[in-house]
Amino acid sequence: MKEITPSELKSMIDNNEKFQLIDVREQYEIDICNIGGTNINFYDILDRKMEIDKNKKVIIYCRSGKRSATAINMLEKDSRFENLYNLRGGINQWAKEVDTSISPY
Repeated sequence: MKEITPSELKSMIDNNEKFQLIDVREQYEIDICNIGGTNINFYDILDRKMEIDKNKKVIIYCRSGKRSATAINMLEKDSRFENLYNLRGGINQWAKEVDTSISPY
């Protein structure tokens, strides 16, 4: 599975690169903190796979990187996606490396 670090994602954002960001967390988690992107709940990911762009880099994240990794594995197996990247360490790692104003939870 391909991964991207929070620092690499921050660089992509700063450089206005074209990519899709997907948050697979629950709404209550998004209410705690978020870094943007489209919310496609983990449990709905296969039903909503048509919302995922196959023509550009797609970064998927969750709290720690585990749910997003599982979502990527499911999408790659089910629909042969080849452009998916897991945000290593999820939003908690983002909070440590990029934005310390976000509290890990």
